[in-house]
Amino acid sequence: MKAYKATMDVLNRILLVLSLVTLAAMVVVIIYQVFARQILGSSPAWTEEISRLLFVWVSFFGIAYGFREKLHIAVGLLVNKFPEKVQFVFDFVTKLLIIAFGVILLYYGIHFSILTSKSTMPATGLPSSVLYACIPITGLYVVLNGIELLFKKGLHQQLDDASEG
Repeated sequence: MKAYKATMDVLNRILLVLSLVTLAAMVVVIIYQVFARQILGSSPAWTEEISRLLFVWVSFFGIAYGFREKLHIAVGLLVNKFPEKVQFVFDFVTKLLIIAFGVILLYYGIHFSILTSKSTMPATGLPSSVLYACIPITGLYVVLNGIELLFKKGLHQQLDDASEG
């Protein structure tokens, strides 16, 4: 399990760096787009398409990373009323559903990327599959991080009352 966790640490560090680079690139493209439109009078058509592509990628990377860091919203109001053993069952079933969600993203993301590989995005001429390739990548990360979650207690970060005020 230590080797798996170490491998996941490296993979998630790569994901985090890619997310930050993608976000920075998106900001640069949008700044250029606004500059070109406001100062030069017209912006290149590719800027909107590339910024949309980068936004989709960074959003999907955030989904994958959020599962690892337990950052997704969880409503535990009802579950917390149950005994601890029942809470454990809910927690375990939810983690299995997360893994299943990742498998669905992986499977259908691959098929959708293949399906869209013949069409191109109008402004850049890139295959449309470039836009959708983030879906199976996210699915793989969700599956791998979901497996890691199976060996951790809880499904969301515990917040204490002091941090709310």
